[in-house]
Amino acid sequence: MLTRIMGALARRRTELRDKEGGFTLVELLVVVLIIGILAAIAIPVYLGIQNNAKDGAAKSDLANAKIALTAYYAANPSVTTKPATSALTDYGYAASPDVTLTIVSAAGGNDFCISAKAVNTFYITESGGVTETACS
Repeated sequence: MLTRIMGALARRRTELRDKEGGFTLVELLVVVLIIGILAAIAIPVYLGIQNNAKDGAAKSDLANAKIALTAYYAANPSVTTKPATSALTDYGYAASPDVTLTIVSAAGGNDFCISAKAVNTFYITESGGVTETACS
C-alpha cells in the first residue's frame, strides 16, 4: 500500500512540474502585439504635445522680446536701427531652447516686427499680438 501511495505522489509531482512550463509563444505574441498597438497610439500624441509646447515657448518669447525691445528703445531714444537679439538680454529677455528669435524690422521707437520659430513661425508687432501671419 505504501508503494502505491508513493507512486501516486510521484505521478502527481511529475504532473505539477509539467504544468509549470511558463508562457506559451501565443501568449507572448499577444502581449507584444498589445504593446505595439499602445505605442502606435501614444508616440504621435506625445510628439504633438511636444510640438505644442515648443510653439508655446516661441509665443512666450515673442511677448517677452516685445517688452524688452520697447524697453531698449525707451532707454536709447536716438537709436533708429534694429538691435541684435543679444542686446535684449540686458532688458529682461531670455531665449528659450529650440526657439530662434529674429528682429525682422525695426526703425526705432514705435515701429518693429519680431519673428520666432520653433515648429511654426510666429510674428509680433509693436501694436499687435502674436500671429502666424507675417508682418506687413
